[in-house]
Formats: sequence, C-alpha cells, structure tokens
Amino acid sequence: MNFLRRRLSDSSFVANLPNGYMMDLQRPDSSTSSPVSPATERKHLQPPQPSHSSSTGSSIFSSISSAMKQTTQAAAGLMDHSAGPAPPAAQKPKILLVIDDAHTDWAKYFQGKKVNGEFDIRVEQAEFSELNLAAYVMGGCMVDMQVMRNGTKVVRSFKPDFVLIRQHAYSMALGEDFRSLIIGLQYGGVHTVNSLYSIYNFCSKPWVFSQLIKIFNSLGPEKFPLVEQTFFPSHKQMLTTPNFPVVVKLGHAHAGMGKVKVENQHDFRDMASIVAMAKTYATTEPFIESKYDIRIQKIGSNYKAYMRTSISGNWKANTGSAMLEQIAMTERYRLWADACAEMFGGLDICAVKAVHSKDGKDYIIEVMDSSMPLIGEHIEEDRQLIADLVVSKMTQLVATAGSTPSPFRPWPPQAQPVSMKSQTGPPLGQLSQPRPPPQGGPRQPQGSQPPRTNAPPQQRLSPQGQQPQSPQSTSPQQQRSPGSPQQIRSATGSSPVQASKAGTFPPQQPRPPAQGRAPSQPSPTEMSKQQTTPHPHLNKSQSLTNNFSIPESSQRGNATEDEAKAETIRNLRKSFASLFSD
Repeated sequence: MNFLRRRLSDSSFVANLPNGYMMDLQRPDSSTSSPVSPATERKHLQPPQPSHSSSTGSSIFSSISSAMKQTTQAAAGLMDHSAGPAPPAAQKPKILLVIDDAHTDWAKYFQGKKVNGEFDIRVEQAEFSELNLAAYVMGGCMVDMQVMRNGTKVVRSFKPDFVLIRQHAYSMALGEDFRSLIIGLQYGGVHTVNSLYSIYNFCSKPWVFSQLIKIFNSLGPEKFPLVEQTFFPSHKQMLTTPNFPVVVKLGHAHAGMGKVKVENQHDFRDMASIVAMAKTYATTEPFIESKYDIRIQKIGSNYKAYMRTSISGNWKANTGSAMLEQIAMTERYRLWADACAEMFGGLDICAVKAVHSKDGKDYIIEVMDSSMPLIGEHIEEDRQLIADLVVSKMTQLVATAGSTPSPFRPWPPQAQPVSMKSQTGPPLGQLSQPRPPPQGGPRQPQGSQPPRTNAPPQQRLSPQGQQPQSPQSTSPQQQRSPGSPQQIRSATGSSPVQASKAGTFPPQQPRPPAQGRAPSQPSPTEMSKQQTTPHPHLNKSQSLTNNFSIPESSQRGNATEDEAKAETIRNLRKSFASLFSD
C-alpha cells in the first residue's frame, strides 16, 4: 500500500500520464490535503478507520483499472478521437434475382418500389442456364451471373436477398436440369416465390398429380373432377390398357413435349419400347374429345379464368392456333384454385388446367406453379400483380427478420429452470478448498428434491456450469452437520456472529464432494431450523479472521477458552487494521 501511495504521489509519474487519465486521484479531497511526501503524509494524517482505508484502497484500484483500460483501448485503436458524430450510413438496396428469359424486362415493374418503405430494390435478371452459385453455412448464397446484353457479355457476382422464379427448374430435355441450383438456393437460405420446397416438388409431374389425387379423395368427384390416370414406373408394366385411344406422357416435360396419342394396342406396344429406350416412367390417361380448355390462374389474391379453343384442329389445345377469351370466375373454379394452392406448404402463384369435353363434363388434368406462362389481354396487369406480391413478401421478410432464427441472429437463450432446493457448498473457514467439478458434470436430478416453501426468488449459477446456488446456501450453519457446536450454541441462544468468528473445526469434517458429483443436501428438519435463524453477511475482516482461526483440540470448550480465542481474534483484527492503515 505504501508503495502505491509513494508511486501515485510522485509528481513526475502523474505528469507523464496523458490528459484525462486518473483525474480523480489529482482532485483534492475534503478530508485530507494533497500529499507532498510520505513523511509529511504520516505526520498530518490521522490513523484512519478500517472502513475509510478500504474505501480509499478501492478508489485507487478502480482508478488504476480504468487507466489500464483506457491505455489498452488507445493502443488497440478502439477509442474514437473524432469530435463530430459519424454521418448515417446509407441503406443498401435489396437485391432481387428474377429467373426468366430476356423477353420480359422485370426491372421496370419494380421501378420506384421500396421494401418496407426504406430499401430500394435492385433487380438482377437471368435464366437458369446463365447462373452458377456457391452456398455456405454461415455466408449464405453467392450467385455468379453471365449474361449477354446487346452483344456484350456481362459478368456479375452478388448475394440475392430474394428470388422470383419464372422458369421451369427441370425438364427431361437435354441441358434443362437445374435442380442443383434449387438445392443451392435452399442451402443458402434464400427466400423465393414460389417457395423452393414447392418448386423442387414440381420437378416431377406424377408427384404433383399424387397431390391432386389427395384433393380428389377429400372433395369428391363432383367438386373436384380429376381425370383418370395410370402410372407406370417402367416399360415392363406397360402391357395393355382398358380403353383406346389414350394419351401417353413420357417422363417430365413441358409445352406439349413427350405426349403421344395412341389409337390401338399395337401402337401402345410400340410406345412401350420407346419408354424402355428413354429409361423413365410414363403415365396414360383416356383421350377426351374436348370442346375447349379451361385455365384458372391465381396470383396472390387475384383470380382469372380463361377459355382456349383450338382453331388449327390439333388435339393439343396449347399447340398451333387457338382462340383465347376470358370467362367469368365461378365459385367452382375458385374452389379448384384454392385447393391446389394449399399443396406443398402453399403456392403464391399457380394455375389449374382442365378440359371441357363435348358431353359437357370437366376434367382437371394438371396444375402449374410460378413458372406458368401468362396469357390473355391482361399480361401487363398480371406482371404488375406478381411484382406487388414479391414486394409484399420482401417487406414481410424484413419486418420479421428480428424474430427469425438464422446463423447470424439466433434465438435468445431460454431461461434455465430455477431449482427450488438450494445446494450446500463446502465450509466457509476451510483452508484447502476442493477443486470444482469439470464442466458438463452430471447434475443431481431435480425431481428427487423436496420442495422448499421459502426459497429465494433469485439464484446464481456457479462458475463451472453446475446447479444454481442460493445466496443463503453459503452460511456455515447449513454446511455443518446437525450435531456441530455452532448449531448447539445458536439453539441455546448464543449469537451466530460469535459462531462465525470462532471458526473452529470439528474433528470430523464432511469430506469435500468428488468431481462431477453434487454435495449432499440437508434434511428438511435442518432446513426449518436454518430458516428461523438468519445469518448476517460477513465482511472482509471477519472472513479474513476465519481463515486465520486457531483450531481446537477438543470439540467442546469451556467459557475461558472461548474468551481467550476471542481476545486472540481481536488482536489479529487490530494488527491487520494497522497493517492496511500504515
């Protein structure tokens, strides 16, 4: 202590400190004047009280620690020496990746729109064949784009915040399998319209048709008339079919590809050989003499229904010349769209295709996702509806970003269940403390502990991650056995302070708990006695004198021995007080 005072009172030491360091030590105190030298200080200063010396020492130590912290921050360059406040950073725009062909310029439909009213939207558009990506666990998804713009090759790399998918992710045609990109976007945690889960499920038409069968079984043939279809996993099962003509569909294709009309049994067998060469599955359904085709589309909450009539006479209504007109949206059509929009967790954009036969019956044949082509006179309106839907989804994503779990923003830690039974620790005056158990050690099951009515509401955790301990659990009365002299004295009316000051050690001390085990719990009778006798808080001098207490040779002593020990403790306290005050 004298070394610190001499060191801090040195004028050269204080003068060499930077401005603002240890200003509290240079201020004059109302009770004592500024020391000039250690000898002068001893002459003028009165013998301080222990409480005053402890407060002075704590202020000195706090000043030293604050000075060391400022020095460390200044060395690391963490202190901000700029006088003016930093200018607010500009909001980075949200990057929207639109996967579509170059015939539609989606940037103009998002022009002037903002996400959550504060973020601009930067549109990047490319086809599946022009994209490549890499996805990381913590870094998200990085997309590389190589596109041709007016004869110039444009290469960009960016991390999309949202993706609008307007192309088919998979087709059995050569070079049209982009399912790996869908997996990469899902791996990187990118949000899309429609969802990546639904888009990946739409990569197999029989798989989608199985969902239509579930809706058919739920609603019935009257509300949801589904065409009768047969699935063949390979050519080996394609021996015959009940009725002809039939339509055979090979694998997974779009826009009328892979569809053949079979008139008789001989053509059917020839078709089975084609399926064998293709090494894929096939489906068959009866050929329906259609009067017109029906298409019901749903974009968000907007519904439209169209009727398409073939003019060229082709049995495929979507091939050749056709006449298209918009028809009234009935409740029957709305039910079809709503039922199909619930599959695969929900479809924000979908369309249902049906055939109206010449006998006046409707047959649902297919459902499409966000890659559906837009038709009719309201294409511009439909594109604007898709843009508004995407902006609303992006706004919802930004608004809920604070409560969504992610690698960068995990869930807040849940509160640990508070144990109703306090855990006793080792004796307070024990000289050799046991080593703490290792982290992850087995805990004592809480179910076997009896409930405690007057348990403290707040408990603290031990440093090694053990069970929470009560502030009252460190009292010597709870840590000693029921037959110890301290509890006998407290029961007969002696002061608990004398019991804590005595610091005697019984000949049979409880062994310290082994590593990884919880200490033994006191009995319920002992707990009731402990609650009736409050234990005062020990100050620093009392805890220090407990550590230097003199052990007894016998368990029970007379009053003369107690007085002698009390006198010894008083002398020790006086010597320590003079040591710190000197």
